[in-house]
Amino acid sequence: MSRTITVILMVLCFLALGPSYCRGGKILVVPVDGSHWINMKVILAELHSRGHQITVLRSAKSWYIPSNSTVYTSIDVPMLQDEVDINYYNKMLPDVMNCCRYPGFLHTFCVRFLITSMLTQGHDTLARSAAEILDNFVLMKKLQESKFDLMLTDPGMSLGVILGSYVKLLMVFNVRWLNTGEGHFAIAPSPVSYVPHTMSELHDKMDFLERTNNMLHYLYSVYQQYFVINPAYSEVFQRHFPPGTDLLSLQLSADIWLFRSDFVFEFPRPTMPNVAYIGGFQCKEAKPLPAELEAFMQSSGEHGVIIMSLGTLVSSLPSEITETIAAAFAQLPQNVIWRFLGEKPSSLGNNTLLVNWLPQNDLLGHPKTRVFVAHGGLNGLYEAMCLGVPVLGMPLLFDQFDNIVRLKMRGAARMMRVKLLTKEIFLEALKDLLENPSYRKNIQHLSQLHRDQPVSPLDTAIFWIEYVIRNRGAAHLKSAGLSLPWYTYFCLDVAAIVMTITGTFIWGSVLVCRCLCCRRSRKKMKPE
Repeated sequence: MSRTITVILMVLCFLALGPSYCRGGKILVVPVDGSHWINMKVILAELHSRGHQITVLRSAKSWYIPSNSTVYTSIDVPMLQDEVDINYYNKMLPDVMNCCRYPGFLHTFCVRFLITSMLTQGHDTLARSAAEILDNFVLMKKLQESKFDLMLTDPGMSLGVILGSYVKLLMVFNVRWLNTGEGHFAIAPSPVSYVPHTMSELHDKMDFLERTNNMLHYLYSVYQQYFVINPAYSEVFQRHFPPGTDLLSLQLSADIWLFRSDFVFEFPRPTMPNVAYIGGFQCKEAKPLPAELEAFMQSSGEHGVIIMSLGTLVSSLPSEITETIAAAFAQLPQNVIWRFLGEKPSSLGNNTLLVNWLPQNDLLGHPKTRVFVAHGGLNGLYEAMCLGVPVLGMPLLFDQFDNIVRLKMRGAARMMRVKLLTKEIFLEALKDLLENPSYRKNIQHLSQLHRDQPVSPLDTAIFWIEYVIRNRGAAHLKSAGLSLPWYTYFCLDVAAIVMTITGTFIWGSVLVCRCLCCRRSRKKMKPE
């Protein structure tokens, strides 16, 4: 029956709007594995439901992207996951936690140094993968003969950008992270006086020392881009692209940037015409829970339930930290559902249920849920914001620190350093979130603001993808500033000419004055 209805609707659409609006496009997708795939597959499912043909390039050793799907066909290619095990992030976590020994400014730079080391290895691997793909004549011929309409990619990893540019496909980004940080810093003006840089843990109302800190983070990101990332791809670009090509120039050629954020969550800042905001597009209304989870939720009575999850990349915390958390949970009247992998803590209380997996969105939308203990990943924070649940943030890696700061500044979250965690500190933060109604009030206000928009974020994403297919790009939305050399962008050539002219005028004026003065003095000396 549903198939019949779908066919009828497609026929009506064809008759009403014409073939150009209903024709399913052929879309090549290069996603990023892990939590990024969780939101990418939401877009792919919606595109598939609208009749688009989707091909996904994935690693044969992918962590989360299945090879078989009713939504897309897949092609296995060399990727980062071929050489990097997901446990890499668990091994990296103790080093990041040790950075907490330093005060705020040094802590953020300590984390950046660790990320730089990871980026160096990652981009070297991605450059080798790109070279192997581009040298694969059979694969490249297959992709070129497939006549794709569009490349949809997450530029957090560079393969999609390089491949899309080489095959000369129109490109749409599903983006937040890019090269050295948040993607806005590549495409939009980003004054360091009030736009906090990635991993700086700053807000938009900075004093002098904070602005200095922010400027240093910006300068370090420039170093990362031009001295760490770009050299990794120099050989690939020399062999396969015109002279002068670098990774950033390819990324800036994308037609539309679908940003996984919005200005309910982000601090206000400059943007660009080809940027569309789709923050929270993966959020949906909560569905009924499985019977055993529902029974556990109801058994909490009036006290409610605390949900804890640390995302997809980090499977577990050090044992001393999990023992501390479990002991703190045991002293609360609330029930706790904790997504946990590893050895069961000895201090675990009867009120805590450990699960390997949980329906996070459905639990956050349950009326019994009181607090969400989270690592600060963007997907989880948007689900908490959409469903109005206060957050106790325990950031671990990457942009998670900045994400928690954004909710904290809006009075909807508390943030804790995992390395400095004690049972007393953890209990105090939980009780504050549970007993102080302002946190729930503030995040429910954010939820209301997020929902109050004329078009849903998911529909916005689909519109712009189909817009690029229909109109063969969106070149009219690209700023000319993106193609200017840096000295022209900052008008340094104009400044140099103005300074030269001004200096010449001043020098000439001084010379004329000296000549006139000398001539007058000589006239006075002659009568004498």
